[in-house]
Amino acid sequence: MSKVERRVRSLVQEDGEMRDALEVVLDHAGDGEVQWVDVRDEISSGQWGRLIEKEILVDGESGFALADREGIEAGLETDDADYTSGGDFETPETTSWSKWDKLAALSTVGFFVGYAFAPVRNVIAGAIDLVFGPLMNVVPFYVVIMVVALATGLYSTLLRAGLMDMDKMSVYQDRMKDIQQRRKEAKENDDQEALDAIQEEQMEAMGDQLGMFKEQFRPMVWIMFLTIPAFLWMFWVVGYRGAEAQYTLETIVIPFAGTVEWTTGVIGPIQVWIVWYFFCSMAFTQIVQKSLNIQMSPTSS
Repeated sequence: MSKVERRVRSLVQEDGEMRDALEVVLDHAGDGEVQWVDVRDEISSGQWGRLIEKEILVDGESGFALADREGIEAGLETDDADYTSGGDFETPETTSWSKWDKLAALSTVGFFVGYAFAPVRNVIAGAIDLVFGPLMNVVPFYVVIMVVALATGLYSTLLRAGLMDMDKMSVYQDRMKDIQQRRKEAKENDDQEALDAIQEEQMEAMGDQLGMFKEQFRPMVWIMFLTIPAFLWMFWVVGYRGAEAQYTLETIVIPFAGTVEWTTGVIGPIQVWIVWYFFCSMAFTQIVQKSLNIQMSPTSS
């Protein structure tokens, strides 16, 4: 089945009126080309635009040419639903990781060691203290945490926007939705042959899941590469697992608990400073996304 035939079948399944529109275009394209002025009284501008968008009509010498007359006619041949013929989804090329991506991933694993070994933690936290340490002598600790949360929210948003290809993510998502929809329709019509074919297609599409994971995980590596050192520094400041705190910290008043230390557990073993950081981080991330008008999720076509 050609691409044009798949596109025609997909259009007709989505909108039955597109069948009439396609037949009108075929009737007026005797020499293989058709102009809008020839068909505007019989089809809508929206239908015309859909044919161009789906590349069923392509640029010609004096108007728009049929991409594949035989494919179009084949796509219009039957009224029976063909659940094994999906939309026109071409699996995009998976984004390859550069040597810097791999180096960031390796370094991130090394940073995790800091949670278990004090010498590693002290080296990393000491380096970060050169940046945030001066703030500790100027503003309260809760303000310092807000600054850290703002910084992490900003670069997390920018990294995801810059490193994650939303167009590819949309293609992956649309293909999976198309398969699920056709599977549902075939199941409702008790079409076992179609279900078996769709099952095979679904197994082949498992590579899409891996592609989506790689697209999502690449910016996460860089986010963790920058965030884990900051987190280790905050652990180091308040005193990790009973270790001596590096700064004298003021108490804080929180709802329902009153005046508490920063190391007090407020949600099970989760300490006050961690809860405060996550609240600030979520809030600032939303503010940054809205302010910069950055879309963080793929949009279906």
